[in-house]
Amino acid sequence: MSNQVQPILPLAPVERIIRKAGADRVAEDAGVELAKVLEDYGIEISREAITLAKHAKRTTVKEEDIRLAVARIKKSS
Repeated sequence: MSNQVQPILPLAPVERIIRKAGADRVAEDAGVELAKVLEDYGIEISREAITLAKHAKRTTVKEEDIRLAVARIKKSS
């Protein structure tokens, strides 16, 4: 059994993203690695968006929370 944790994101769409960027072929481990990176970034954005929603006294995360969270994360980088 492998100790490698599989990402939540399905590999096929992640590999399509890499192909859309111009790759002719994609190794499976490349798709797995990008999926992990995307998942980590998605969790970071989600946590920031949840903070923003809570600040607005809402329990629902809205599109505007996601957009603002992305902007704030980009700005702090």
